[in-house]
Amino acid sequence: MRLQQIRMDWKPATAIIVSTLMIVVDHYHRIFAYRGYESLLLYLGVPLLVILILFRESPSRYGFQLGDWKAGLALTAVSCGGMTLVMLFAARSGEVQSFYAPQVKPLIPLLIDNGLDLFGWEFLFRGFLLFALYPVCGPYALLLQAVPFTIAHFGKPELETLSCIFGGSAFGYIAWRTHSFIYPFLIHWFLTIITVLISSGAVG
Repeated sequence: MRLQQIRMDWKPATAIIVSTLMIVVDHYHRIFAYRGYESLLLYLGVPLLVILILFRESPSRYGFQLGDWKAGLALTAVSCGGMTLVMLFAARSGEVQSFYAPQVKPLIPLLIDNGLDLFGWEFLFRGFLLFALYPVCGPYALLLQAVPFTIAHFGKPELETLSCIFGGSAFGYIAWRTHSFIYPFLIHWFLTIITVLISSGAVG
């Protein structure tokens, strides 16, 4: 096949490249001492600049909005309730407990630190990448965005990483259904907090 015969929509291609580069930079470098600032810069700031300056589109096109808030709140409540039941058992497993228990801290700093970290994280996968891929990949975008999400979990407990292709796809569905990354963010935020609290013995 000749090179000129390869035709790609430049926006999804750009989103794939930018997302990959941000994950690599995050893995190999510490830009700020505080993790939350780094996540906001790489996973939120850079994609927003690409959307605004290169794509010349509104961030709402990429899920940066409340979207269908009624469906979003219902899906968030059901998901958080279900995941609490799962984590009452999973968070006490040896590998998960040893990884998350040392992260326990007073509730407000725990909420703030993880909230800042995960807000950018969720926008990269369930906002920027998902909605850039969907016009060219259709429903496969829900699975495709979960692949780098899973890879980005390397180094965390194996059980958690294995579950990410399924959980990440479910998050993608919720973002697509509500046209907002906010609700996957809320679920992911809650899941992280409850995992730390249960694994450390602070609750449950």
